[in-house]
Amino acid sequence: MKEQKKSKDEILDLTVAFVQDTLKDAESGHDWWHIQRVWNNTKHILQHEKADPLVCELTALLHDIADSKFHDGDETIGPRVAGEFLHSIGVEPEIIEHVQHIILNMSFKASLGEVTFHSKELEVVQDADRLDAIGAIGIARAFTYGGFKNREIYNPNIPAQLNQDKESYKKTTAPTINHFYEKLLLLKDKMNTPTAKAIAEKRHVYMEGFLDQFYGEWKGDL
Repeated sequence: MKEQKKSKDEILDLTVAFVQDTLKDAESGHDWWHIQRVWNNTKHILQHEKADPLVCELTALLHDIADSKFHDGDETIGPRVAGEFLHSIGVEPEIIEHVQHIILNMSFKASLGEVTFHSKELEVVQDADRLDAIGAIGIARAFTYGGFKNREIYNPNIPAQLNQDKESYKKTTAPTINHFYEKLLLLKDKMNTPTAKAIAEKRHVYMEGFLDQFYGEWKGDL
């Protein structure tokens, strides 16, 4: 007997369970809570933008299922793991392929190289993910990852490297403050949708205020 097609809610419930289990020991900047925030951002953007909700939500849930920076730089493992899981629960092949293409092309580092795919769904999920990289949570995530990699907080003798190419960005070991100039402060102008652009403005200003406070304290302004 042919298996009955699953509803969107059933597919999402199975995906949530899979992601929660897979990422239960993940670094806290890329754990389930990051995924949930990106999922929530995605659903918020979808209230204002026209895109396929299932593709967007599945990608939001699975986009960091096997992040390349935790797998020796392998950028194919994430799309592969996501595809294998979605196939196992009977998701339609065209949806699986779309999700895989987005995962492969949505990251900031991917934008520094040749982007080989584009869709409205990619715009939505990319914005949702980028929003979680800026503002107060973005700051917290940056220092969490810097600590995880044992990087300096700041070193005034190591300048930020602007206009990096993809390989330079992937190999960086720079202090966390440099990451603001090499990525975080650039994201406001890289948002795709009007919804995300409006949210990004406020979060960008917050990061600028944080940096002003940081440098003041560093210099001994009491």
